[in-house]
Amino acid sequence: MNDTNLSIFGVFSLLSVLAIGGGTAVLPEMKSLVIGGHHWLTDDQFRDIYGLGQVAPGPNMLMVLVIGYHVSGYLGALLAFIGFFLPASLISLGASRLWDHFEGSPWRQSLQMGMAPLVIGLMAAGTIAIARTAIEGATTVVLAIVVFLGIWFVKKINPALFILASGAFGFFALQ
Repeated sequence: MNDTNLSIFGVFSLLSVLAIGGGTAVLPEMKSLVIGGHHWLTDDQFRDIYGLGQVAPGPNMLMVLVIGYHVSGYLGALLAFIGFFLPASLISLGASRLWDHFEGSPWRQSLQMGMAPLVIGLMAAGTIAIARTAIEGATTVVLAIVVFLGIWFVKKINPALFILASGAFGFFALQ
């Protein structure tokens, strides 16, 4: 195994341990490490891989497979997958057993209430990190605002339709 493959495994293992609240919480750090730290991807490539992860069925963080594959082929994809999902799975298993052990404890409720703002903040940071790579110029700003408002206020329409419509509009308008 070469240094690049070890780096892939190390980066995604670190991100796995930091992913409190889900993979979206570590998007800013993932972007920083993958683009700025190791120069494995460009901003555009990261944005495109993230977008692919959002529209593909299954967990959106399977995007780590695509990053690993881009860097080091099938072995890179496997190492990114194992690095990102195995540590978090083991931590979750241990935490769930500990969580069940303290059922009924007032500390459990306090911890749960204290973690909620942290998770929301981390997820917001992930959204901002992706928005910074996707929103370029007045047209994309207006498009992002329209989609956000549509999703927020129009509850009878599936949000995926707003996203698909904005993608189609952007494809034709931004060529």
